[in-house]
Amino acid sequence: MIAATKSRSASHIADWPGMTLCFLEESLGHHREALAALDESFLSGPALSTEIMYAWHLPDAIEAMVGVGRFDEADALTSRLERDGAEHDRAWMKAVGARCRAILHAAAGDVAAAERTAHRAMTEHAQLPMPFERARTQLVLGQLQRRLRQKQSAAAHFTEALQTFERLGIPLWARRARAELARTVVVPNDDVTALTPSERRVAEMAATGATNKHIAAAMFISAKTVEHNLTRVYRKLGISSRTELGRRMDRSADG
Repeated sequence: MIAATKSRSASHIADWPGMTLCFLEESLGHHREALAALDESFLSGPALSTEIMYAWHLPDAIEAMVGVGRFDEADALTSRLERDGAEHDRAWMKAVGARCRAILHAAAGDVAAAERTAHRAMTEHAQLPMPFERARTQLVLGQLQRRLRQKQSAAAHFTEALQTFERLGIPLWARRARAELARTVVVPNDDVTALTPSERRVAEMAATGATNKHIAAAMFISAKTVEHNLTRVYRKLGISSRTELGRRMDRSADG
């Protein structure tokens, strides 16, 4: 058992460059190149592990498989993540497994089931200190909600995902979130009276150029609470940036 574990660990460590390249190619939307970067033995066989230290490439591989039409293989890997996640109570497996299942539902044309499954993935993400994975799921959920004409909710998820990617310093994914947000046309709402008092104060301070940290200190709240307030403000006003927020608050003051 120990020897087998050591062998598996060594082989996976040896293929980390391939796993990393798979992630990069899939981040760029290059599905075939992402799969070509991996040794096929890392995607099948009895020795396949779904533990995150060995299998962090699986969600990328599954998305790539769906992208090139290898649905049966993607379904098998997703089922393995779901089964092992439930059996061993692994939040990461359950979260990314649900995200991959949502992508498969969408590819099969069942967008409603896909959206429900993406929401389940978000519930699992609440147990994980992994903001990047959560933001990836938000991109998927936002895409599904846009297809279901839930544009306000979609824009909110895209906005929060964008903020996460920017905070983590991942420009490639921030660009993807920005592009999704640009495709989501939301009818602007000029009525700032829809904001709660705390949301309005956060909005007014942010519009003057104050950082989240400064707003948090001034209001005696956490920076995370400031971020959540801004996300709600953006959603209610149908905007996606502080520049737009500044213009909207200026119009409100003029009125």
